[in-house]
Amino acid sequence: MWIKEIVESLVEKHGTNDPFKIADAENIYVIEQDLHEEILGFYKYIRRNKFIFINSNLSSNEKLFTCAHELGHSKLHPRTDTTFLRSKTLFSVGKIENEANRFAVELLMLDENLYKFKNTNLTIYDAADLYSVPKEVCHLKKI
Repeated sequence: MWIKEIVESLVEKHGTNDPFKIADAENIYVIEQDLHEEILGFYKYIRRNKFIFINSNLSSNEKLFTCAHELGHSKLHPRTDTTFLRSKTLFSVGKIENEANRFAVELLMLDENLYKFKNTNLTIYDAADLYSVPKEVCHLKKI
């Protein structure tokens, strides 16, 4: 539950769950760059500065999830440079990547938003689609 608590604290502090706005408020530089097609993004810590790099060729939904994922690294693993978030390995990853995925899922799929769908036919996969979360990681959501 510690990841969810960190997310809730950030959302409360900044009044948004938009990872781009949170990164800006936390003085984390977000840089869009033309990266190899397999690379979605990565996080770097350089001389007390935090950077999120996002592939500029991604769709807006992919950029949102990638920013949320890399923001997760900046909050959960602040001094650890992460390996590239690759499109082909996004879903079969180690502990650090799994934690960043969980952070992104919790940030983009807030409980209060999901409760709105409680008495509807919407599935978790439908909700994931609405909130720019890849279906392959929506199972990480804890309600």
